[in-house]
Amino acid sequence: MTVYFIGAGPGAADLITVRGQRLLQRCGVCLYAGSIMPEDLLALCPPQARVVDTGPLTLDQIIDELAAADAAGLDVARLHSGDPSLYSAVAEQCRRLDAMGIEYRIVPGVPAFAAAAAELGRELTVPGVAQTVTLSRVATLSTAMPPGEDLRTLAAVGGTLVLHLAAAQIDTIVSELRAGGVPGETPTAVVAFASWPQQVVLRSTLDEIAGQLRAAGVTRTAVIVVGDVLAAEGFTDSYLYSAGRRRGARH
Repeated sequence: MTVYFIGAGPGAADLITVRGQRLLQRCGVCLYAGSIMPEDLLALCPPQARVVDTGPLTLDQIIDELAAADAAGLDVARLHSGDPSLYSAVAEQCRRLDAMGIEYRIVPGVPAFAAAAAELGRELTVPGVAQTVTLSRVATLSTAMPPGEDLRTLAAVGGTLVLHLAAAQIDTIVSELRAGGVPGETPTAVVAFASWPQQVVLRSTLDEIAGQLRAAGVTRTAVIVVGDVLAAEGFTDSYLYSAGRRRGARH
């Protein structure tokens, strides 16, 4: 028996990986995270599978479900939105399974920031503009941010900043980034429910984005992107496909 932590992607059922889909279609138990998992993805579970919404469950109750499946000899598809490496709470589950001697595997998925960048039609690392992407969030009622990871500090890093789970704190975000030295005219975008039918895409500047969010009623399930890559046009072509590099490769 194995627990498969599967990255289900940002929302659209066809953005799960082929490996994730195959595992989902054969596992006898499926645990998924409430309202952020599309019904057409759950429809891939076998007809006889035990399908459990973990939204109302505590960590102990989730582990009990996994342990019960292990005792019954059933593989588990544990679906997490996006990719399990980001804000998935997989680490605490794996720690419990390690202590219990229950085998698990992690199956990567399409992260929300990648889906947001695709919808914006933008590369997050543009030659001569930005080669660094900082992925972060802000502290709300959830887990506090570690020392040195506040927005003012991250603002000094430069490059492209991507914030998850933060739309409801947009006023604080703008204020802290401005205090950290990010210009108010910096291109900023928000993609809510990326790849879902109700997707919302907003493009503005750092100073103006809060008003757009409020007007659109966006408060959750959104990715905020801040950086000059969003409006980059006159940049230098990368060396990757340059004629000079190709001539050197042939020799």
